[in-house]
Amino acid sequence: MVMPGRGWEWSWGMGWGGASLGVCSSDSLPGTLPKPSIWADPGPLVAVGNPVTLCCQGSLQAEVYRMYKEGSPQPWVVQAQQDSRHKADFPITMSMSSYHTGQYWCVYWTLLGPSQPSDPLTLVLTGMFPAPSLSAQPSLMVASGGNVSLSCCSEYDDARTVHLLKEGGAGTLHSLEAWFSHGAGVWQATFLLGPLGSTHAGIYRCYRAHSSQPHVWSLPSEPLELQVTGMYRKPSLQAQPGPSVPWGVTVALRCGSQEVMDTFLLHKVGSGAPPQRLHVPGSAMAAQATFTLGPVTWAHGGTYRCYSTHSTDPYLLSQPSYPLQLEVSGGPEPSSPSHPQPGYATAPAPEDHTLENLIHMGVAGLVLLGLGLLLAEAWYSHKRIRAACWR
Repeated sequence: MVMPGRGWEWSWGMGWGGASLGVCSSDSLPGTLPKPSIWADPGPLVAVGNPVTLCCQGSLQAEVYRMYKEGSPQPWVVQAQQDSRHKADFPITMSMSSYHTGQYWCVYWTLLGPSQPSDPLTLVLTGMFPAPSLSAQPSLMVASGGNVSLSCCSEYDDARTVHLLKEGGAGTLHSLEAWFSHGAGVWQATFLLGPLGSTHAGIYRCYRAHSSQPHVWSLPSEPLELQVTGMYRKPSLQAQPGPSVPWGVTVALRCGSQEVMDTFLLHKVGSGAPPQRLHVPGSAMAAQATFTLGPVTWAHGGTYRCYSTHSTDPYLLSQPSYPLQLEVSGGPEPSSPSHPQPGYATAPAPEDHTLENLIHMGVAGLVLLGLGLLLAEAWYSHKRIRAACWR
């Protein structure tokens, strides 16, 4: 493209991963204006069939915006509509497909020439394969400075490239090739995070993709909430009416903090269930939250800890409280098996032998019948012999 009154031309080739910028100039180099910003609305990960808009924001003096796509020879040109945000929109109103995936960048033009190119933006299509699963070891709650392993697993072997993303992050955190775990019978990729700090806390998801189509991904895994503990002082945990209670009563576990906190969590040690979370609104001083359990059963017994945090950073938790052991006594007597009281002899319960006795009586009857037949035959034979002798 040649700008009128300028002695230079800027020609575009492929850029960023195969791209090159060519410049023909007689007096100055182009691209000296500040680079624009580029983003996708609602985001760069687009579910199959959904629309998306690419946005390029430059200067109030911009007259033309151009959007370039890796692998496409022609740019997408939009005349600048000067509004308060001095940006141009490039909508993809048709259903999002693999054709639209890849890297994009934009440039704006003023009477002084073109800007520097924006940073590249990668547009990804999601929802093309079944979702994997994401889990954390040793726990979803990890102390600051510790380590955690996030495992993304799938029973399918058609897409073995695995991407791990953190919500609110700039993009893909890590990418790995999955390997087959013979013990679990799944394809698995394990991401090691640590030592953990405040930046690691948050929501994670993983995706699968083909290496031949790196921008076509699966459905996302279920979100995994990673919480980093030890960021604030430990709260206190108390039980009312006490840590030892009879079956069927209601127990109040009170978690209190000496710091200004508005969110509290109660966690049962060893339980796979997520912790209970309570928000205390409008607290301008040290606060507490009451978790109600009950009517309690033996299942409520165990060790509890609580944490405090701010609702503005819900995944940064305090140190855990001291453990509280809840004991539940009494309750209904178990129906089976019955156990004798120690020190007392217990008579065995009577058993029903009716069927067994009937069988025995039937066998005895057959034996007696057989003996009777034998005796009758012997008597008859003896009588015939005696009759023959008297003749």
